[in-house]
Amino acid sequence: MKLEKLMPSNQTARRSFMKKLSLTGLSATAGSALPIGQAIAATMIEDPWQKAQDIVDRLAKPLKFRAADYRVTDFGAVTCELKKVKSWISFEEQDNLLTPVANAKDIYPAIAQAIKTCHEAGGGRVIIPAGNWYCAGPIVLLSNVNVHLQKGAHIYFSNNPEDYAKYGSFDCGPNGKLVISRWQSNDCLNFSPMVYAYGQDNIALTGDDWSSILDGQGGVPFDDNGDCWWTWKGKQKTINSVGQNTTPNYKLGKRSENTANDLNATSLEKIAPQLDEKQRLRIQGDNDKWRADANYLPSLSEAGVPLGKRIFGMGHNLRPPMIQFISCTNVLMQGYQVNHTPFWQHHPVHCRNVVIRNVLAKSHGPNSDGFDPEACDHVLVESCTFDSGDDCIAIKAGKNLDTQYGPSQNIVIQNCTMQSGHGAVTLGSEMAGGIQNVYAQNLLFENINWATNPLNTAIRLKTNMNRGGYLKNFFVRNINIPNGVQTSPSFYTSLPGSPIQSKTVATAAGAVITFDCDYAPVSDNVRTRPPVVTNVHISNVKVGNVTTKNGKFSCFQAIVILGPVASDYNGDDKNPMIFPVTNVTISDCQFGTPVNAASPLYLYNVNGLELKNVLIGDKLHNGQLSA
Repeated sequence: MKLEKLMPSNQTARRSFMKKLSLTGLSATAGSALPIGQAIAATMIEDPWQKAQDIVDRLAKPLKFRAADYRVTDFGAVTCELKKVKSWISFEEQDNLLTPVANAKDIYPAIAQAIKTCHEAGGGRVIIPAGNWYCAGPIVLLSNVNVHLQKGAHIYFSNNPEDYAKYGSFDCGPNGKLVISRWQSNDCLNFSPMVYAYGQDNIALTGDDWSSILDGQGGVPFDDNGDCWWTWKGKQKTINSVGQNTTPNYKLGKRSENTANDLNATSLEKIAPQLDEKQRLRIQGDNDKWRADANYLPSLSEAGVPLGKRIFGMGHNLRPPMIQFISCTNVLMQGYQVNHTPFWQHHPVHCRNVVIRNVLAKSHGPNSDGFDPEACDHVLVESCTFDSGDDCIAIKAGKNLDTQYGPSQNIVIQNCTMQSGHGAVTLGSEMAGGIQNVYAQNLLFENINWATNPLNTAIRLKTNMNRGGYLKNFFVRNINIPNGVQTSPSFYTSLPGSPIQSKTVATAAGAVITFDCDYAPVSDNVRTRPPVVTNVHISNVKVGNVTTKNGKFSCFQAIVILGPVASDYNGDDKNPMIFPVTNVTISDCQFGTPVNAASPLYLYNVNGLELKNVLIGDKLHNGQLSA
């Protein structure tokens, strides 16, 4: 598809999607987030757990597919032989992994034809039988198709980035044939995800059990230098991270998402001439860091550059998510394992009626979030296990000016297990469109890798003056954390002029509950959207101690709530409305023994945190706290 056709075709897809919503009785929220005052004025939900059950009941009805099977072997697919290769399995560890041999037959054409045939016949199942399969291109789902991996089916996706710039709908010349995607909550044209769908209805990705594997080969080298997808992460920024101090095979001077890319414009004057000098300088900052791909894309959003001109792919370093569905309705992901993913493991965007159930999401590489629903409405996460190199679950809702899909809302997370990861249940950091009505219950944050690659924090909120948005109506109950969280602090770096000294507040890791409304402020040049956080209720969290070399501890601190920092604001409003974190209750919890016994709680810009029957160490806390 030609680029000049992008916006009309996108509008057509949008109209088609809205029509589908109207036919199913759903509503789609368009535009930006609620005004701040309206967000703060949010009313209490009378019976939140009944609301959660209503969401579960609504999503309990199984999707229906035509009773017809299409086996990929009938379309020419054959299994492949494997060899061992030294690969990265995490930020710092290597091992010998199996990978397809050099002359393995690519089953991409067979899968694509099977899905097309199935879809055109009215739907059904596309079957991948047991065996090892090499796929050098994306699996693109179409309406009424269930792609199903039988027991023992192992798909090895090509680890060559070029293979995900061959089949997209938009011919971007030397950048490749790309797809509409979202990267860290900004819209772009980029490499295709390994599994992808856009604007489809009634789709499923399923497996018989966890021997049904989708393997992203994120740590398998793709060149003679030993670089892999994960190398593109670049330099690590977290202070005092445990088990994540380096990036696989990265050395200073290599290409990465965090190094200036000469393919990017030298000034926004060339691509956003409508900006005045003040706007342009605010977005670009005073150095060339904005030209690194990870910063360049959000800069394009801030500058109002349309999607058709946000071209990445070949020559750029934005790793695609493993599984990404955009503007789809009635989506099921169930009963398989996904591992070694280049980037986020599952990323539904602007989808309605989404279920992920009984999935093992296991990838210890950079940004290997397990499940990141973004601007989605009615989502159920149930009976999954997450073992991640980043947040296990992270709810997103747009970034910068890309808030057209509205909030993430009506989400239930239940009966899941979390192991390694930055946060077990996280909201943000990209939440410019708002997050509301989230319910998390009956969860085991087992943290079995606590000694070498621990869960950084358990319940986590991330936002800042750039990512803005709101969080309201977040309810958590019945959380078991037998092996605590990281017992050493990982600090954040504050901006010049902040009342908070850098490297003093453990927002990155170390607390059981972390509200970080000043997340990574040095990474965002534009800081004009103060966030609003209200109506959060957490109960029955039980945290156990582990035996460290210094004693038995559960965490570094029990609770860190860092509200918005007013001095970070750099907009034009002389008296911006910056609100404290409000209406938060924590009740009937046992937090074990913090390392920082002298200061088990850290509070800043918090109004009326209510503690009820909260045991920290040997001290029981009741009452209200403000700071």
